[in-house]
Amino acid sequence: MARRISYGQFCPVAKACEVFAERWTPLIIREMFMGSQRFSDIHRGVPLMSRSLLSKRLDELEIAGVIERTDAGGCVSYCLTPAGEDLGPIVVQLGNWGKQWTRSEMTPRDLDVSLLMWDMRRRIDHQQLPEGRIVVHFQYHDAPIARRRWWLVLDRGEVDLCLVDPGLEPDLCLTTSVQTMTSIWMGDLSYGTALQTRDLTLDGPANLRPRLSAWLRLSVFAEVERQLN
Repeated sequence: MARRISYGQFCPVAKACEVFAERWTPLIIREMFMGSQRFSDIHRGVPLMSRSLLSKRLDELEIAGVIERTDAGGCVSYCLTPAGEDLGPIVVQLGNWGKQWTRSEMTPRDLDVSLLMWDMRRRIDHQQLPEGRIVVHFQYHDAPIARRRWWLVLDRGEVDLCLVDPGLEPDLCLTTSVQTMTSIWMGDLSYGTALQTRDLTLDGPANLRPRLSAWLRLSVFAEVERQLN
């Protein structure tokens, strides 16, 4: 059975940290707060975490009463309990603080195209989408070769993220770098500026191109202003 760390203090801050401050745990809560319930989906949000450690952390969070595990015919899923839901605003506030007060320089180690695309997939505003299926092709010239091309297929309220060509004609094609798209995603660079400098090119029908920023929403932290640069 997984065991939690103990600070040996009665203080509520210490007791909360025994649950929340373990390495990777805040990111697991972030993933679940954003809607991930399957083990594989949670792991996609923390790709540098080993699967065995993720399994251990999930066990610890279940023991702590933060998450609940259900098994429906061999299909295992995880959901936040009321205690876990109450950690959601704490995670958001932690992200707000991180955007404000940590330096914005991104090293190559910080740039993860898989995480970027996974995050973007979750921020589609379906009400702003035009009628019918929309296919968006992303090409990142600085990503590892196996991860340079991605497709978002948006159809009837469903979003599929594909690393293999789905065989559908793209409606929009974006070509850029991972760093540029990450800067746009985090609100540090506007679509307009990236297009003007040619750090991003956007090809497709004139009636679709201007609408992209309306339905491909930015990070939940994009509007938080940085205090350190």
